[in-house]
Amino acid sequence: MKFDGKIGIVTGAGSGIGRATALGFAARGGTVVAADINAENAARVAETIAAHGGKALAMTVDVTHAADIDRMIAETKSQFGRIDFLHNNAFGMPASASTSNEAAGRLADLEDGVWSYMIEVGLTAVWRAMKRALPIMRAQGSGAIVNTASISGMRADYGIAAYNAAKAGVINLTRVGAIEYARDGVRVNCVCPGAIHTPLLQPALEMPGFAERFHEAIPMGRLGKPEEIANVVLFLASDLASFVTGAAIVADGGQTAKTGSPSFMPE
Repeated sequence: MKFDGKIGIVTGAGSGIGRATALGFAARGGTVVAADINAENAARVAETIAAHGGKALAMTVDVTHAADIDRMIAETKSQFGRIDFLHNNAFGMPASASTSNEAAGRLADLEDGVWSYMIEVGLTAVWRAMKRALPIMRAQGSGAIVNTASISGMRADYGIAAYNAAKAGVINLTRVGAIEYARDGVRVNCVCPGAIHTPLLQPALEMPGFAERFHEAIPMGRLGKPEEIANVVLFLASDLASFVTGAAIVADGGQTAKTGSPSFMPE
C-alpha cells in the first residue's frame, strides 16, 4: 500500500482509529490533514507524523458544524490542489452525556437531544463531508472515501438505538455514494468494526464485568486494536482495492459470524 503524492483527510484523527489511520497513511507516503475537535490531539498527531519524516496538517474541526466541514474541504483543496482520500471517522457523545453510558437507554427512554446529536455526528456529518469532497474527486477522475460504520449498523444492540440507526445509515449511504460515482473513478466503502479498544469505548469497559462479557462474545477472545481497523481502511483507500466499491467490510474478531445460539459442543 503506497500513497506517495496522495492527499488524505482523516476526521477524528486525534485518537483511536482515526489516529492510527492518519499515522499509517503518512507512513506510506501520503500527506494527511488530521482533523479533530480536540486541537491539541490533532496537533500531537501532526507532530508525530512530522517527527517520523511525514507530512501532515492539523485542523480543528467539529463535524457537527457544517461550516467546519466546508472549511476543512476548501482549505485542503486550496493548499494541496486535490483530495485523494477521505476517512469519515469522527464520532462523539453529546455534551449532555459525559460518557457513553449516559447516552444509553431503551429506545422509548432516549432523549430527543441525544438522538439528534448522535444522528448529526454519526450520519449527517458523513453525508456533508462526502457532499463536499465528491465533486472534487469527480473532477480529478479519482478518489477513495472510507467511512467508519460499525457492526452495530448491521445488527441490533440493547440500549444504543441512536448509534445503531446512525451506523446503519452510514452503511447504506456508502452504497449510494459507491453506485452513483463509480463511473467517475471514485470508490466509496465502509469498515464495520466490532469492539475496538478506543477512548470512545473506555467508559463502558470500566463498568464491572463489561470487558469480560465482550471477551466472551468475541471468538478471538479480545478487543480489537485501532491499528487493526486502520489497516482495513488503508487497504480500501489504496490501489490494491481498485475493484472494491460499495463494500461494508467487517472487522470484529468473529463476533457477527455467530448465530447467538448456545454452543452444541460437549464441555
